[in-house]
Amino acid sequence: MAEKKRPPSNLIYLLIAALIFAALYTTVFTPNQKREAEEVEITAIQNLYKEGQVKRLEFEGNTVRAELKNGTVKKATKSDGDSANDLGFDRPDLVPLEIKDTTGQAFWAELALSIIPFLLIVGLLFLMMRSVSANNRTALSFGMSRAKEFDKNKSNKVTFADVAGSEAAKDELTEIVDFLKEPKKYLKMGAKIPRGVLLFGPPGTGKTLMARAVAGEADVPFFSISGSEFVEMFVGVGASRVRDLFAKARKNSPCIVFIDEIDAVGRHRGTGLGGGHDEREQTLNQILSEMDGFEKDTNVIVVAATNRPDVLDPALLRPGRFDRRVVIDNPDLKDRLEILKVHVREKPLDKQVNLDTVAKHTPGFSGADLENLLNEAAIRAAKEGKKLIDQKDLDQSIEKVLLGPEKRNKIMTEREIEITAHHEVGHAITGHFMKHTDPVHKISIVSRGMALGVTWFLPERDAVLISKEKFEDELVSLMGGRVAEEIIYGPEAVTTGASNDMEKATKIARNMVTKYGMSPLGPITFGEHHGNPFLGKDLLHEKTYSESTSQQIDREVSNILEKAFKIAHEVLAKHKKTLMKIAKDLIKKEALSREEFESYFKDPKAAMA
Repeated sequence: MAEKKRPPSNLIYLLIAALIFAALYTTVFTPNQKREAEEVEITAIQNLYKEGQVKRLEFEGNTVRAELKNGTVKKATKSDGDSANDLGFDRPDLVPLEIKDTTGQAFWAELALSIIPFLLIVGLLFLMMRSVSANNRTALSFGMSRAKEFDKNKSNKVTFADVAGSEAAKDELTEIVDFLKEPKKYLKMGAKIPRGVLLFGPPGTGKTLMARAVAGEADVPFFSISGSEFVEMFVGVGASRVRDLFAKARKNSPCIVFIDEIDAVGRHRGTGLGGGHDEREQTLNQILSEMDGFEKDTNVIVVAATNRPDVLDPALLRPGRFDRRVVIDNPDLKDRLEILKVHVREKPLDKQVNLDTVAKHTPGFSGADLENLLNEAAIRAAKEGKKLIDQKDLDQSIEKVLLGPEKRNKIMTEREIEITAHHEVGHAITGHFMKHTDPVHKISIVSRGMALGVTWFLPERDAVLISKEKFEDELVSLMGGRVAEEIIYGPEAVTTGASNDMEKATKIARNMVTKYGMSPLGPITFGEHHGNPFLGKDLLHEKTYSESTSQQIDREVSNILEKAFKIAHEVLAKHKKTLMKIAKDLIKKEALSREEFESYFKDPKAAMA
């Protein structure tokens, strides 16, 4: 139940009223300021009165004001007890005389001047005390956990039915659900309840959603917190929050504690990036001790998520802490189809939409990517005033997510358009004739993102292993753009358009030599794998091979790239007329689909021309 807001203090209103009263008193209750009066002796006014020059007299306390017939005003101070008759002002029938009683005004003026400052001082002191009290409460709650609790009775709880795909992960986590539901069944057999489950995989694969589904299936409370919320600039705060979090978990047992991005506090200790007093390490130590401190029958399971399991401290991963490690990887074809079906539940789809095609065209997409894809399609359909999302909206959204938005307003000369067209067709033709490359899905010379054009190769199935033959054929396809420019325009006219292709090709060739052992140098890895950029031990990395070996590596990388370039040149020289013909049609249409591109090669003789 939400905490009721406390009404504002009445003291604020009292202070505002006092200030308003003071302002009103100075303008209303205080006598109106008279016209500028000249200060004179009382005898001067007496002489003017006798001479008949006084038009009107006014007595206000000991002040005598005389308004003369010429419009000027004189002011004098009389002695206490002197009356008008005593001063010779004895002709009220000729000169009007007004005597004002200032006793009441003086009383209220003195009262206001004495009470208002007192009220202001008391009010300021009260506000200061309230501020100090609030700061004290904040200081006391500074070390308390900020975990969000998702109650098991909420109607929007998540179950495994809401998580599409990841069947292997669900099977693994079903045991955890059973532990939470019927712990006694396992305790009778002498089995220990797992204390921790580590979910790891690429970003956007649904690790947080899976953790909530476990809590929903087990029908237990769910505490969620991010690893970064433990760490503050003050030493000891993170450890205090960990203690408070686990204390809450024990009170609500059975329950699940979910720590997202645990690598924020769980990175490898002793790396030289901070001593034992480091706040992050103190927090990690407290997590380790709390997980060890669970009693045998305490039904609390810690679920943590990260996409960097390689940087975690070994103490977190040892048996007795995170006993289960569940991989949640990018979905395969079947899983992508199931995820798409979940995300289109509340989206109006055209009956002609084929989600199987969308799933086939999105290899490597995570669950978050697929959700974003459908959202982009919905935005596109709404922007064009459609009532249903059609297949074209989905296809365009795939291209936007993968390649970036179109830039049709990008100004290019005819020469640049021709070079781009030949460059992209060069990629497509070399890829078409290589046995192990993926099929060409689309060729476009419409600028997207940073690219002037794009040749899109789409795999027909999700690849698990990549062979040396596939790497070599991909290198030939990458060289096709530069080779096409040379064949059509000459070696001297090549452009910078192939810079990204060269970068990708060099990286593949170097990995073939140094990581995969796909070179004459043999099945050996050169250098350590730099997978831990957060660890201090990698900051001062030294090469594990000699300078002569380094030269051999460079030579083998160069040989691989030169071989690919030579093959690409042979293929495009053989099909030069086809290259020019496709490029000419591409300039007219701006884009060619897979069917349109492959139609050029149905007649073998025409393709060889």
